[in-house]
Amino acid sequence: MPNLLRRTVLCATVAATLVAAPLVSVSTALANPAGTGLVISEAYLKGGSANAFYKEKFVEITNPTASPVSLAGWSLQYRAATSTGNFSTSALEGTVPANGTFLVSMTGNGGSTAVGADLPTADDTASINPSGTTGTLALSNTTAALALPAGPVATGTPGVVDLLGYGASNTYEGAVRSVTGANNVPNGLTRAGATDTDVNGTDFTVTESLTPTNAAGETGSTTPTDPEPTDPGTPAGPAEAVTIAQLQGTGTASPYVGKRVVTDGVVTAVYATGGLNGYTVQTAGTGGAVDLATHTASDAVFVFSAATAGSVAIGDAVRLTGTVAEYNGLTELEVGSTADVEKLPAAGVVQPAPATLTLPRTDAQRESLESMLVAPQGDYTVADNYTTNQYGEIALAAGTKRLIQPTEVARPGSAEYAAVVADNAARKVVLDDGASTNFLSAANQSVPVSWLTQGPVTVGAAATFSEPVVLDYRNDAWKFQPTTPITGATPAADLPASFSNVRTATPENVGGDLKLAGFNVLNYFPTTGDQLTGCTYYTDRDGDPVTVRGGCDARGAANADDLARQQVKIVKAINALGADVVSLEEIENSKRFGQDRDAAVATLVAALNAATGQDTWAYVPSPAKVPASEDVIRLALIYKKDRVAPVGESTILDDPAFVNARQPVADAFRPLGGTAADDFLVIANHFKSKGSGTGENADQGDGQGASNADRVRQAQALAAFSTTEQEKYGTDRVFMLGDFNAYSEEDPMVVLRDAGYTDLGPAKDSTEYSYVFSGLSGSLDHVLASPAALAAVTGVDIWNINSTESVGLEYSRYDYNVTDLYRDDVYRASDHDPILVGFDLAADETPTPGDGETPTPGDGETPAPGNGNGNGTGSGTTPGAGQTPVAPAGSSLTEANRGSITAPASARAGETITVGVGSALAGQRISVWLYSDAVLLGTEVVAADGTVRVTIPIGTTTGSHRLAVTAAADGSLVGWTDIRIDPATGELAFTGAELTGGLAAALLLLAAGTGLIVTRRRRAARTA
Repeated sequence: MPNLLRRTVLCATVAATLVAAPLVSVSTALANPAGTGLVISEAYLKGGSANAFYKEKFVEITNPTASPVSLAGWSLQYRAATSTGNFSTSALEGTVPANGTFLVSMTGNGGSTAVGADLPTADDTASINPSGTTGTLALSNTTAALALPAGPVATGTPGVVDLLGYGASNTYEGAVRSVTGANNVPNGLTRAGATDTDVNGTDFTVTESLTPTNAAGETGSTTPTDPEPTDPGTPAGPAEAVTIAQLQGTGTASPYVGKRVVTDGVVTAVYATGGLNGYTVQTAGTGGAVDLATHTASDAVFVFSAATAGSVAIGDAVRLTGTVAEYNGLTELEVGSTADVEKLPAAGVVQPAPATLTLPRTDAQRESLESMLVAPQGDYTVADNYTTNQYGEIALAAGTKRLIQPTEVARPGSAEYAAVVADNAARKVVLDDGASTNFLSAANQSVPVSWLTQGPVTVGAAATFSEPVVLDYRNDAWKFQPTTPITGATPAADLPASFSNVRTATPENVGGDLKLAGFNVLNYFPTTGDQLTGCTYYTDRDGDPVTVRGGCDARGAANADDLARQQVKIVKAINALGADVVSLEEIENSKRFGQDRDAAVATLVAALNAATGQDTWAYVPSPAKVPASEDVIRLALIYKKDRVAPVGESTILDDPAFVNARQPVADAFRPLGGTAADDFLVIANHFKSKGSGTGENADQGDGQGASNADRVRQAQALAAFSTTEQEKYGTDRVFMLGDFNAYSEEDPMVVLRDAGYTDLGPAKDSTEYSYVFSGLSGSLDHVLASPAALAAVTGVDIWNINSTESVGLEYSRYDYNVTDLYRDDVYRASDHDPILVGFDLAADETPTPGDGETPTPGDGETPAPGNGNGNGTGSGTTPGAGQTPVAPAGSSLTEANRGSITAPASARAGETITVGVGSALAGQRISVWLYSDAVLLGTEVVAADGTVRVTIPIGTTTGSHRLAVTAAADGSLVGWTDIRIDPATGELAFTGAELTGGLAAALLLLAAGTGLIVTRRRRAARTA
């Protein structure tokens, strides 16, 4: 029977090949009626269907000019006919020859049973899947997904080189091109030569004579094949009775494709809404403890039937009559009407049971479970949430580890690389929402987005399944579908899975006298789009501009409100880092807008200081000599004025290697009160992105992306620059940091490693990564240390607040959906995670009396009559009052003994707090400790009200700690509680002994008059 119903499949992933920025500025469109640019010359989109000319779909691109045109950085894009969301995009590679053509192939319909001849060898393949009869194709000179409004597309629209709206498309040039017949009617669309009047209806004609021609001039031609005649008066034969397992078969495709069958099953999932238009049925009594060694054919099948999906319910026993089909890898039974659905008696029907097993690692094993109910066993970890805010999808990795970029841990082309690729494929599965809803389309923006509305879904979080799901195959991916569609309106308790909270409010404690960090500020542009002319915008669901899309040099916020939303996240994140020096990437180069080059960084520093309430931060001014040609984004260095100061003028590396990247900037810093022996050199970097390149810079297919050759030259130039700057500043303690756009085992990082530098992320924090791309985690952001710097490093933390969070939380996605995901917190302040490094200034020194390390009588360390803490309260600890307290092991502070004491939820370093232990202990001596490394805050006699007072040491690291109390008499644990240490206002650069009395006053006077004391490796309490 003819297929009367067909659904539009929405692409599951918005491709993004420009790694450095999520929103890409594009140049003016090249399309023009004169026909002097590339055009789509043929489009055959019915490939593989019944009576098809060719097994595959194709688009032919023609170059009418006398010069070859590279497609590097270009894409072929598609959007469903009625959609208003972003286009699905597939990056192109190769060159269209002068006065020649370029053939792009796409997967045809029918899978392994596709009908038609083979195309001539295609010049490139595209991953999009256009409808054969209606939709919108676009040739774009950017790889960023187009987001065009419905209606006619004007000549000069940014990113649109050529566009074809066909069938019932809502987006077109001039007028839509009608299409003749369904998919089984063999024809395509062709243009007469390269003439482009920007009117699809006249430029293209429907033809049965197609000539797909590749760049080598090889072609194919079509002669329509008349379908076999049928006698309409002869009724179709009876449907063949089969079991679902027979229908499925043991291969990738059903042996009954195209045949009419009848089968029995029990309804296990219903998708009457949301776009899937069907339900799943499974053989009664199947499932449970499935043995994949013997279970080779699935006992379930997806029923594609918009006509009957609303008439069945989960648990119904049904007899179905329909035609078997393969749709993009999913076996389906197509049921045309309610007359083909017979409800069977429920009595005696054994309901199917979810299959209890871990995720099969092979496609063959998964195929044997296709469309069956499963109860996922074992651990699952969130691997990707990039499309969650748009399509309600969450990529999962079986096990406790994320999916890893192969070149993060293995050299390109190595056996280890291949093993990582294979492991990623074996562990990946997508948790879907039972729908094809695009929550960013105008039609669906009022529907609360799935999963994210109920709470954060963070990469690295554990996924726990509480309800069975259906394993199916859609959009080229194996998926777990809930048994009914879900949205953000679905109660959290009704979701089939939940996610652990792996967010951290502050970075881990990295120790050290000083701390250094790198932070990508995501195109922070105080010059907003509304201050310029020609800007186009990405808009929210009300049509209000949010971020600049193109047409001008600005890359950030559309207006002041959007900038404020972006800025507050960046400010909170940088201030929470606790770093003393921060390198910034992707900050506006204000010189490009006729302003002082440092205007943007000055604006950010002012915002940072406003948030701290004092003059905390300063920026390193631009040097007198700057490159003649610079990008619109640049690098910058900022620092805390009460901790360090720059040594001399900064230097920008003006080298030809960086003609397509941001030139590194270097400066040395000295701690206040320090000497030249304490100087350290910082070099900020932002290498060329992976998104484009030709010739030797074309993507070599080895996992390193495009422009790898340029990044190698940039690494070589950086190493030489570092040597020069070391000599200039007189220090061999060097930190090179920033966005290198290379994963840890790629060629540029090997160049720097061979030059003697250590990549601190893999060396010190190998379980965390700074970036997530296409569901794979790795670090594009690095801090590299020279041998002298490495010796001083005390800790490293990649603070996962950005790359692991949904893009829907960014300021740039504000009000895209009825669920407002934006919060003015640190999460998704950028798309790259900051890296924090702690280091000491010099080797351990033998302290001398009075230097702040060995306490002298009365300095608050050796107790004198009084309270022993210098706070003027309490009974004090007198000499001879007892033995030296012994701290309990941190591991002994368990949930079982949490409590029994009280303390403030938070405190600042240097603040005196009250700890309650209860009046039952009044008059007894107790010791108060701060963990994770036990730091004794004091041994006190409990007052009559059951409290003692202790002081948090100056220099205590900000973040989460534990406060424990022990009995002084025998060291037994009284109890413990959590406490958060907030940044101290005006904190000194002093981490030595606790300051009390005259010594504190003397040091404060010294700090005010001559700068702060430089300390030597005194460890503060580390976070739990």
